[in-house]
Amino acid sequence: MFIERDSHRWRRFLLSGGFFLALLLLIKYNSSVVTMMDAVLQSLFTSQRIEGLGWFHALMTLLSFLASPKLDLLWVLISAIFLWLHRCQIPALWAIGTILGGDVLGTVVKHIVKRARPAQHLPADDGYSFPSGHTLGIFLVAAIILLVVLPLVQRRAVRTICQILIVFVIFFVAISRVYLYAHWPFDTISAMLLAYAWLQVAEWLYVAWAPRLKQVPFLSSSNI
Repeated sequence: MFIERDSHRWRRFLLSGGFFLALLLLIKYNSSVVTMMDAVLQSLFTSQRIEGLGWFHALMTLLSFLASPKLDLLWVLISAIFLWLHRCQIPALWAIGTILGGDVLGTVVKHIVKRARPAQHLPADDGYSFPSGHTLGIFLVAAIILLVVLPLVQRRAVRTICQILIVFVIFFVAISRVYLYAHWPFDTISAMLLAYAWLQVAEWLYVAWAPRLKQVPFLSSSNI
């Protein structure tokens, strides 16, 4: 199978989920330590020297646009079509369910915490700040590609290059959201923790249900 049974999965879920929950509570109840660290970290990525680099601003704006929640859904849909055409219907359905589940979870958390965005944020960045939907979405898109798309690529060198690029994309998307004043740094860190915790659940669901779904007539020929 694309995703194998792993006895350590729940440990990773508890660890990432525990850290996320701790940050959620600290931010929900306005911890002065977290607020101070957010302000210090944000200043590192929004200094006048960095903002003066035109190419860097253009790159951050582009990455932020490409990682918007609507485009995240598009990237997963394209991946799902690719998987479906390669007789991987069950992984395709799992990919769509994973991104949708993550988006719903992120939205619910936003409305629980109700953290305001940085004062300098762009008008287009409305809604609540915690966690970063862009970062959460692109993390899940990257995980889907790594887990069920790249294994279909035959050339090892291509897979390796894609894996490296994906890691850089996640990192710089998170930076772009802070740089553009759309989020505080801990919003992006928490988004990755939440995405990783949800991914452990999604992987567990795949391992548990993929073999059963093969019994459905129109999914019987799917690779899992």
